[in-house]
Parts: sequence; structure tokens; C-alpha cells
Amino acid sequence: MGSSRRILGTVGLLSCLTLSALVPVADAAAPAPAPPAVRESPRVPFTQRYQAVQHGGVVRASNSSISCRSAESPQAEPCPEVQKGAAGVNGDFEMFYDEVDKDPDTYNSTRAELKVPQGAKVTYARLYWGGNLRVGEQKPPEDNGRVLVAEPGGAYKAVLADTVVGHHTDAGSDAYQASADVTPMVRKGGAGMWTVAQLNIAMGHSEVGAWGGWTLVVAYEHPQEPLRRISLWDGFESLAAGAGEAAGETVEIAGLHAPAGSAGRAGVVAYDGDRGTLGDSLTVTADSGRRISISDAENPFNDVMNSTITEFGRPSFVRQPEHMNNLGYDADVFDLSPALSGGAHTLNFRFTGESQGQFLGVLFVQTDARR
Repeated sequence: MGSSRRILGTVGLLSCLTLSALVPVADAAAPAPAPPAVRESPRVPFTQRYQAVQHGGVVRASNSSISCRSAESPQAEPCPEVQKGAAGVNGDFEMFYDEVDKDPDTYNSTRAELKVPQGAKVTYARLYWGGNLRVGEQKPPEDNGRVLVAEPGGAYKAVLADTVVGHHTDAGSDAYQASADVTPMVRKGGAGMWTVAQLNIAMGHSEVGAWGGWTLVVAYEHPQEPLRRISLWDGFESLAAGAGEAAGETVEIAGLHAPAGSAGRAGVVAYDGDRGTLGDSLTVTADSGRRISISDAENPFNDVMNSTITEFGRPSFVRQPEHMNNLGYDADVFDLSPALSGGAHTLNFRFTGESQGQFLGVLFVQTDARR
């Protein structure tokens, strides 16, 4: 995001349950099937997508799909240093697609490892993808609802969005998030390196900057793991800049029945957050008690959405490529245990925006449950 970006209005993604369409693709050069007519909405609130109480947990695979190629600002750090984790914003760089599949017919492709435990049964899987359509070029929104996905060792299949697409334009950006239920595909493909290609995102340079990526969220059962409650929420909210609490987004998860001393984790997907641009935060309050600031070594309390893909402050799975600063794409998992020290029936998650604002897309929560 550029340093003088216009404040974004609030947009949203309405969550509704349908079955996704998986369309086999013989090769990426084959004519793309026309996506079904998927409704778009300028603003609808976060809603719960999936919830279960089961022995097991939740894992995810994730990667950004675009990165810097060369600096456009004289103040910018060199691109290789930014990719290794130096502070930097996407609006300071010429941005270009990541491509790992060596297929000339895909214009972006990245991989990430999905760590489903051996012996586990996948109970639900959902793929999220999104990006900015307006940078040095303008991408047509008609392609927002389609990506190519290859399971470990498999060929590409077209995955089509099965729910309302959050899509909002303003003077500086053209932003969207789409998603699809891919449970049958993940049950078949299992653990390993998943590849996602053909995200509809624009490359080039602008003050707002290019950004985009994908996250696969997977709930599973395993008889040898603790009884846990898993909750998945999604939306596409713009966290406006400079308005403090009034600009925030709150998600309340009730009915947890988490005993005192429980372990827990919360995963967040966010777009257009900048590493080194301060002001964004994530706090959690259990049962209207003390508010806990959620952060870790790579995600400071006042720069939580800082273009990282980490778990408890560390990389937790293999990615190709594996940039530390993903220049506008976040998919982090945080330790919730401090907020659960006294137990919890309800958790309130409060997100606030950085000085230039950003988008919030996904929240998933795993907590211990009473037997």
C-alpha cells in the first residue's frame, strides 16, 4: 500500500454454504470454462462458515502470488532484502507474478505444504483467494471467481467460487476475495505440496501497490488428539485508517466451553497490510474480562498485519517461493492460550487498521473443549 493511500470504505463478503465446482483442466492452455454467475456484494458482515467439536484440529497452507521485482521509490530497501523480511510496502516497488510451475500457460503459480496429520480424516476444507485488480494494469473482475489448483502430484483443476464474492473499488484499488468448498478435493489429495495458479491479480506499480494470495483452511478429525472446538469465519471488511476503535471490526465466537488453562490458536488472513507501517492491532477478550493483545516475535502488537505467513511467529510449512515479507498478504496463526488462562465461553476478537488501512478476510479459531 502506498504512503498516501485514500481511506477505503467498508466492504464485505457474505458467507453462504453451497458446493463448489471442480472442473478438470487438461492443460492450462485449454479454453477456460466460463465461471457461473456469482453474485458480488459491496459490504456484508463476517459470518460463521463452519463449526465443529471433534478430536482433531485445523491446519492451513498459504502463499502470496506476487512480489517485488525492482524498487520504484528511492527510499525503498532493495527488493531481495525486502523479500527476506526488511520493512517495505508494495507501493514502493514494481510488482511481478511469482511462477513456480514452469508452465508457460499460467501467469502466476505458488505452492505451499498442507500438514494434515497421518491418520486424520478431513472434515472440511475451504480455499480463499484474493487480490488487487488495479495496479499498472486493470484486470477484469469477471475472472475473480476462478483459480487453478493442483493437489500433491496431480494436475490442475479449475476451482470456481461458490459464494458471494466481496468486491470493492475506489480511486486507488479494485479489491476482492473469493472462496470455494474444496473438501472432496482435499480428502483425495491429502498432505503435501498444493499449487494454486491463475489468481486474478494485477501486476505493475501504483501508489496503492499490487497484492494477492491464497489460503487453504482444513479442519480434520484424529482420534489421538484432544477434543477441540473449531470455528471458521469469513468476510471481506476494510479496516479504515486513522479512526481508532470506530474503524475496527469485531468478531464474537460463543459457546466455546473452554476450561481454564486451555490451549488455543487463531488464524487470520488479511490483505494490503504493510510491514513497518504501524497502527493495526488484534485484541481478544474472554467473557467480557481483561483484553489481551495478540502478537508474537514476527507480528508486533502495533503491526500485526505486516505481510507475514507464520505460526506463533515462525514459519511452519514449506512454501515455494518462501518470502518473509509478502508485500501485502498475511496468513498468520497466533497463540490464544493467554486469553484462555481463566477459561472462556465467549471470545471477542477486535481488529483495528494501520495508518493506511487494510482488508480482513478470514478468521479461524481452535480451542480445547470440555470432555
